[in-house]
Amino acid sequence: MAAQRIGLRLSIGLSLLAAASSAVAYDGTKCKEPGACWEPKPGYPARVAGSKYDPKHDPKEVAKQELAHKAMDERNEKRWKHFQETGVWKYDVK
Repeated sequence: MAAQRIGLRLSIGLSLLAAASSAVAYDGTKCKEPGACWEPKPGYPARVAGSKYDPKHDPKEVAKQELAHKAMDERNEKRWKHFQETGVWKYDVK
């Protein structure tokens, strides 16, 4: 019984030690300062614009998305005002 407790405690201690040492061993980054550890993969350009990684968003599509967000904000504002006035949440508010 006592040997089982000692074995259990020993195994728990060893597993905690192994987990802690592996976490500290290597982080894989070269940080410029604490918290600024991003570094590009080899071959990634310093400037994305004009490279093969440039997403080249269509201005018309971006404008449509902006309009959709504005309409969504207006609907949410109407819903919120209706909720404040009545205390009932309703999605379809005219």
